[in-house]
Amino acid sequence: MRRRTWLALAGAGAGALAYAKRRRATPQPPARLHGRATPHLGAIARTGRLARNVEAARIGGRAGGAYAMHRARSVFASADQRQVLEAAFQLRTAEQVAEALGHMKGAMMKVGQMLSYLDEGLPEPFRMALAQLQQDAPPMSPELSAQMVEQELGKAPDDLFEEWDPLPIAAASIGQVHRAITREGTAVAVKVQYPGVDDAIRADLANLPLFFGGLGMMFPGLEPGPIVAEVRTRLLEELDYANEAANQRLFADYWRDHPFIHVPDVLSEYSTARVLTTELAEGARFSDAEQWSQEERNLAAEAIFRFVFNSMYRMKAFNGDPHPGNYLFRPGGQVTFLDFGLIKHFDDEDVRIFEDMIRAIVLEEDPRQARIAIERAGILPASAPIDDQHVFEYFSFFYRGASPTSDAYDAEYTAEMSRRYFDLTGPYADVMRAANVPPRMVLIQRINLGLFAILARLRPAVEFPPIAREIWPFVSDPPSTELGRAEAAWRARRAAVHA
Repeated sequence: MRRRTWLALAGAGAGALAYAKRRRATPQPPARLHGRATPHLGAIARTGRLARNVEAARIGGRAGGAYAMHRARSVFASADQRQVLEAAFQLRTAEQVAEALGHMKGAMMKVGQMLSYLDEGLPEPFRMALAQLQQDAPPMSPELSAQMVEQELGKAPDDLFEEWDPLPIAAASIGQVHRAITREGTAVAVKVQYPGVDDAIRADLANLPLFFGGLGMMFPGLEPGPIVAEVRTRLLEELDYANEAANQRLFADYWRDHPFIHVPDVLSEYSTARVLTTELAEGARFSDAEQWSQEERNLAAEAIFRFVFNSMYRMKAFNGDPHPGNYLFRPGGQVTFLDFGLIKHFDDEDVRIFEDMIRAIVLEEDPRQARIAIERAGILPASAPIDDQHVFEYFSFFYRGASPTSDAYDAEYTAEMSRRYFDLTGPYADVMRAANVPPRMVLIQRINLGLFAILARLRPAVEFPPIAREIWPFVSDPPSTELGRAEAAWRARRAAVHA
């Protein structure tokens, strides 16, 4: 998307949330998080559907007024002054957007998280302000967090744990994380769900039919009903920390003793549907890893790539929430993966459909077979009057990272990815209007709209096609990298143990 389009969407749409009024608990002195003062929060701001919609509409008017004032000031300014005014307007609006989305939590905050890394067209002030939502969203008060722990686990955190840090080490869309030490001396991360976030999520989900109905008008091939049902199911699962604990145990058991991939174990005795306690993981944040050497960034990107696609094709499970706050890095390609609330599990038929598309599009490069596989997947109707070659050219772009002629993932690739999804003025508008997203494909769109943007930010110089062929079980090429050889040795040891 063009920069001006992003300004209009982010400044007027997301910026509409900037002045959202929030309900507070009894006023108390501000706590401090990461060296700055933060307010004590009570319940989630505006949990009702009507209230959240009214806030967005009312603030949209205010944001529009602010933009009109900005335009008026710019009319009589010199070129240099206009540049300064524009930068100040973007920064001020971006900070308001980040604050508002942070206080609203739930699905609205997830929008802010995605915008912070999704598209290179987003103005830098917006990207930087929204980036704080990846790990440092406004937290709830220490008192309220302690109250939630006692309500769920039966005791106050100071009575449950040997040590309890009342200030969160991370705060995100549906909960915040506290550091603690158990009576047995184990360092743990305790994720506490925000009170009222379930109501906020349900209120946002109530708007899904409207949203996807609107998309259906733009993209007639979409079937909104099944998409809405799938999104609602997955997001409601994310509210249940018992479900997340089960997912995390599955991933932790599968990746146990892996040479460079780590998933923290769950401590069941300290976990419920609204409190999740896991081993405490240490490591550098994504923003730090972005500044590492080329070699270290290559290893980090390869580790993420291996985790995602090994999980998908060998575990038949996909973590549908790839964003920078869910990774911790150590040198040598060591990556810890966090947050398993949004998981899609696949059956054999799902995986077979994915494999058929890869064979036709990547391995055989056969437009006719690709069209057949795409139709069988439910993505394109057989009646669509579109040339096979044209269909092949559109869909093959999404597999460019695994094709023999692939360059490394970069900002240009992710920007073009967004255009392939949303630009109805481009050469593939006919395919886009005819295409559907069947339920099995809904969550894995986060590979294209998420994972690839994350890889691009690491600026890797890695040959991914041989790695993909190594990972795909229906190809199983020998390892082509040091990490691949280490993983192959781990897999051999694992097979011997389970023989």
